[in-house]
Amino acid sequence: MANTSNYKLSAAVSNLKYDDILPYKTQNGTVTNEFLQKLIEILLDFVRATNDRNEKILDFHHPAEMQALLDLSIPNKGVSLQQLIHDCATTLKYQVKTGHPRFFNQLSCGLDLISMAGEWLTATANTNMFTYEIAPVFILMETVVMTHMREIIGSNWVNGDSILAPGGSISNLYAFLAARHKMFPNYKEKGIATIQGQLVMYTSDQSHYSVKSCASICGLGTDNCLMVPSDIHGRMIPSELERLILDRKTKGHIPFFVCCTSGTTVLGAFDPINEIADICEKYGMWLHVDAAWGGGLLLSKKYRHPRLTGVERADSVTWNPHKLMGALLQCSTIHFKEDGLLMSCNQMSADYLFMQDKLYDIKYDTGDKVIQCGRHNDIFKLWLQWRAKGDEGFEKHMDRLMELSEYMVKRIKEQSDKFYLIMEPELVNVSFWYIPTRLRKVPHSPTREQELGKLCPILKARMMQTGTLMVGYQPDDRRPNFFRNIISSAAVTESDVDFLLSEMDRLGHDL
Repeated sequence: MANTSNYKLSAAVSNLKYDDILPYKTQNGTVTNEFLQKLIEILLDFVRATNDRNEKILDFHHPAEMQALLDLSIPNKGVSLQQLIHDCATTLKYQVKTGHPRFFNQLSCGLDLISMAGEWLTATANTNMFTYEIAPVFILMETVVMTHMREIIGSNWVNGDSILAPGGSISNLYAFLAARHKMFPNYKEKGIATIQGQLVMYTSDQSHYSVKSCASICGLGTDNCLMVPSDIHGRMIPSELERLILDRKTKGHIPFFVCCTSGTTVLGAFDPINEIADICEKYGMWLHVDAAWGGGLLLSKKYRHPRLTGVERADSVTWNPHKLMGALLQCSTIHFKEDGLLMSCNQMSADYLFMQDKLYDIKYDTGDKVIQCGRHNDIFKLWLQWRAKGDEGFEKHMDRLMELSEYMVKRIKEQSDKFYLIMEPELVNVSFWYIPTRLRKVPHSPTREQELGKLCPILKARMMQTGTLMVGYQPDDRRPNFFRNIISSAAVTESDVDFLLSEMDRLGHDL
């Protein structure tokens, strides 16, 4: 990215202030144009830098050092337009380039230019998604895209309902609320006294923490969110689920909700949906599929099965296009097989906002279906991206990400003296240890695993300090720290995977 001092406004404009570009000052349209054009130049330079493999992913500084580099103070009097341009350029100079082809750190990465263009338009339109009255085109887009996503989940879902939510955690919360409302429709008015017994929910011990958070937020208590043991691959064990259900039933508790994870955060594992659905049907429980991470594979004929086989049997599904599909943050969806639940569960009938006597069909007003009032427009960037790629393009995208992950597994196996593959992945999560020179002839054992785990944060620190590479690491309940590589960016190529492995060895061989 260009040096921040390169972004100079003209002398006539540089010392002007915010008041000089207010929209109603039409005589200063040239000032507004120059300011915005310079800002666009900064943004485009950042896009170019993000896609330049010779650029660093980040220019790392510790928090105290960063504070010294930046002027983040809030002034009494507004600063000049030139200072604002400098502030924008400086912000991006020190921002991590999450769209860089060698950023493998997060589930949500990459910089899809069409989705980005959609986000720019969305910010400019700056509308709330709670009524058709003020967001007519965007509301219709949401209706069309959500219906299409439900069609992809299953033909029996077409007449269901969906909404975009601020992240997968809130999408999972919507599923919990709907499940409780379905079983206890009077809870909304009467509260906890309506339930004669202790509600219990179940999820895998590898699931996202937001599922357990639902128990805390909604009054069950985390002790009543039971973590079902998983197998060595990270998949929920159905027999253990049934055992835990029966155990709580004998205590007079009410098991009512099971979350099945399709793409766990760390290992990328897929719980066996059909077997879990059988148990839910047997005991009259709500089945939610958290496919926030793995839902993109619904678009792939090659990889959908067996990972997501049976998803159409669920009652609700979380699916985040801002993950595998590459839509810009945030873009999370929650889908329900049954129509009307969102409205009956969440409706507060605020007539000062959601009047019933409007001139149009009020079924298109979404505000009373959600627990928010203000709701960001997350649909346009996804709609525009889907228009650009089509179902076929997204299928190719999913297949490409999976093939790159398979390529990485192959390359790790070819360099088994330097890398230890923990398991064959089901998704794009590739979990492994890096082996430095001194440990390459040491037989693999729990002792060596502990030693390799200690090296992960040191090697990660070296990655960040050089700025050439970012790969995440974490422990799990079976292992000390290990690296979890994520390929979810369309910009990644086989040469980037090769670079990743060679750069890790360059940075870590002497550890």
